[in-house]
Amino acid sequence: MKASQFFISTLKEAPADAEIASHKLMMRAGMIKRLGAGLYNYMPMGLRVIRKVEGIIRAEMNRAGAVELLMPVVQPAELWQETGRFEKMGPELLRVKDRHGRDFIIQPTSEEVITDIARQELRSYKQLPKNFYHIQTKFRDERRPRFGVMRGREFTMKDAYSFDRDVEAAGRSYENMYQAYCRIFERMGLQYRAVAADTGAIGGDRSHEFQVIAETGEDAIIYSPEGTYAANIELAEALPLLAERAAAAQALTKTPTPGKSTCADVAELLKLPLTQTVKSLVLAADETNEAGEIIKTQVWLLLVRGDHDLNEVKAGKVEGLKGGFRFATVSEIEQHFGCKPGYLGPIGLKRDGEGSVKVVADRTVARMADFVCGANEVDAHYTGANWGRDLPEPDVVADIRNVVAGDPSPDGKGTLAIQRGIEVGHVFYLGTKYSAAMNATYLDENGKPQLMEMGCYGIGVTRILGAAIEQNHDERGIIWPDAIAPFTVVVCPIGMDRSEEVKTAAHKLYQDLLDLGVDVLLDDRGERPGAMFADWELIGVPHRVVISDRGLKEGQVEYQGRRDAAATKLALADVVPHLQQRLK
Repeated sequence: MKASQFFISTLKEAPADAEIASHKLMMRAGMIKRLGAGLYNYMPMGLRVIRKVEGIIRAEMNRAGAVELLMPVVQPAELWQETGRFEKMGPELLRVKDRHGRDFIIQPTSEEVITDIARQELRSYKQLPKNFYHIQTKFRDERRPRFGVMRGREFTMKDAYSFDRDVEAAGRSYENMYQAYCRIFERMGLQYRAVAADTGAIGGDRSHEFQVIAETGEDAIIYSPEGTYAANIELAEALPLLAERAAAAQALTKTPTPGKSTCADVAELLKLPLTQTVKSLVLAADETNEAGEIIKTQVWLLLVRGDHDLNEVKAGKVEGLKGGFRFATVSEIEQHFGCKPGYLGPIGLKRDGEGSVKVVADRTVARMADFVCGANEVDAHYTGANWGRDLPEPDVVADIRNVVAGDPSPDGKGTLAIQRGIEVGHVFYLGTKYSAAMNATYLDENGKPQLMEMGCYGIGVTRILGAAIEQNHDERGIIWPDAIAPFTVVVCPIGMDRSEEVKTAAHKLYQDLLDLGVDVLLDDRGERPGAMFADWELIGVPHRVVISDRGLKEGQVEYQGRRDAAATKLALADVVPHLQQRLK
């Protein structure tokens, strides 16, 4: 490709609404143009990256035995009503009506449609296993779209869906996709980590996220540097930090704590370690009738150590909170605790019958002795509180806190560390969640219908662009990995319009690289060297060759990798072999 035939549009400054590095650099490099909130035109330079990302995904999905098809962006609501997601999905699901008043949705994902295909087409065990995938536009009506392609409303995703006879076979399909995803991100040249994750709104039992490591990532990744354990913070297991509960050594004492409503303030006032305090959080779980009216509310008190934070995903897995919960209102708190928030604690509560409070203690809290907690009285806390003696044992003991760096690793190998990541892929084992809801069955060897076991596997195609840039950039611009760069090599002739020698050498090198299948661009725009180099450093082409009159007189050209601190002089005859070696 010659630059004069292509479309290049760079900016010196990013628009004011661009917040993070990838958003700023994609706008400045002319890869995307904003159309509306969370909506972008993908310009020619950006589209080339997308096509390369898709090419790697498609190659590895095909290698793994998946079969490509294409499902529509607009889907009939009836399918989503079968699974109940038409109502449950919430405002992120864009609902529309056609001219006849029939309901449709703009797809955020395609579990319902692919399950409908499977129940019509996969009738016999002889047709299983099967894995279908497509690369298609998705839409999620984000409340606050931001960060460019990282959290836009319209985006491109590869989603795949496996169908198997039984749990064992579904496990093999899951592992096959897991390995395919590892190959995909390795081929893209991205530093990533696969972590155990919560299944979220998709549902299912087994789940891994593929996270591109970046300091600006929204997700906290927990991992063991000495072992193999890795998980998203939502799922990472927090082991109890005390081996056993010590015997009570202090008397229960109500201690004045005027104006001190946080664990940190109370610990400072009492000159105690924060780890001796217990934090109280009050949740409410509503029971509703068919009309959606609340008929009963159960209040829950969740206890974590003062230096820990509640993990709401884990809390949602406690029996009694699985159906959904909310934070209790001030009036509900005052009704059950007789006190306003800030001084709440587990002592003296009604634990049985109507109006009772259920108490859930984190694993570590359940083993604490002589702890400090709220006295359910303004400006007062208890010290020397002990389970069994001063209050009943908790109703539930569960892992309900976020892991912190330095916690013991669940695999028994060292302690845990935390790094930031950007989720770009997710694999789920769904089981029969969708096949049961939509009656997707096959006939087994005995002619009996059996529900298909399903898995689903997504990759955020356009999100990978943002994640790759967040991981690979500097003060000059983007640094694309070779495999997904818009162009792999750029040839920059200086004064080509004034020197026949430069023009001839540039065209010959360009043609030689094309003949070798290298994705090369010849910058024949006649730009000044400084402007030309700045463009390609901003755009992030990994390899640059500069040809000038002065260099040719010495029989040399200049090569510089995008990450190199300085250019390297090479004999003109050595440029192609050198590039071939670098491109390996």
